[in-house]
Amino acid sequence: MAYDHYIAICRPLHYGTLLGSRACVKMAAAAWASGFLSAVLHTGNTFSMPLCQGNAVEQFFCEVPQILRLSCSDSYLREVGLLVVSVCLVFGCFVFIVLSYVQIFTAVLRIPSEQGRHKAFSMCLPHLAVVSLFVSTGMFAYLKPPSLSSPALDLVVAVLYSVVPPTLNPLIY
Repeated sequence: MAYDHYIAICRPLHYGTLLGSRACVKMAAAAWASGFLSAVLHTGNTFSMPLCQGNAVEQFFCEVPQILRLSCSDSYLREVGLLVVSVCLVFGCFVFIVLSYVQIFTAVLRIPSEQGRHKAFSMCLPHLAVVSLFVSTGMFAYLKPPSLSSPALDLVVAVLYSVVPPTLNPLIY
């Protein structure tokens, strides 16, 4: 969506050529491939761990931190490895979104009319709000210290980053 907004605002006359069906297929394939890679790594890690505290997760969502709590092996290296891969994937997407929005805001601020700037900002800000909600709650869920962990807080954070953004997407776009 950030690239779509960038093309629509910064290069509107080239929209059809830059964002044709081939570009959309490539972007969708890259998103699916990175999501699949992340899912395979997390699933492989989960199934290779011995669980010594049973297999009942004390939460509605079966998240990786809750599964790691059930493991009786030293999972530090596994956590670090998955964290590095996940951070690389997320950081790449985050940098792409930030660079797109820097160029968008630079172009929007050069629009001479107030109405034109308002229209461009109203197109971009809802997407930016959803991305910010997703990134901030995801970071809080995975990077918070264990002392802040409670089942109720974990459930609220998991709902905020896994249910709310996908629910808001059809309303925004």
